[in-house]
Amino acid sequence: MSQSLEGRACYKETVRREFSAGVVLVRRMRGGWWFAAVRPQGKAVGTWVLPKGLVDAGESPAETARREGFEETGVRGLLDGKLGDVRYVYTWDGERVFKIVSFFLARAAGGRIDELPPGMEVEVAEARWFRLDAAPAVLAYKGEREMATKAAERLASHPL
Repeated sequence: MSQSLEGRACYKETVRREFSAGVVLVRRMRGGWWFAAVRPQGKAVGTWVLPKGLVDAGESPAETARREGFEETGVRGLLDGKLGDVRYVYTWDGERVFKIVSFFLARAAGGRIDELPPGMEVEVAEARWFRLDAAPAVLAYKGEREMATKAAERLASHPL
């Protein structure tokens, strides 16, 4: 039995797309691997995320990851390849947004954690080092926990 489409509203929902890049920024310290995490302004104490941000025009995702890592932590990083992508949908002002965040692994190469460039305090409340093996308990978002786990696996098999 066929059904008629007559009387049914047919529409195509448009979804805005965003492309961002982030970094699992690591350093060797006290016999183990540590990663940099940030607490965004306006988020509850204890809400830790990986540094990330929108890919600017003319910038590659790798360049964005390196830039965001420095801007949000105060630490410069040397990239060691892509870890993967995190995809999700969120709503902003009633509009659905499909977001892809490409994550990269980077080794700390200078700077001091939480000494942010001027102006970044509007985005970042705090930056801190955490043990990499604690990432599943520290990071707020599932996709970021997965990227930190991938970083730990890569470092176990091919240390920087």
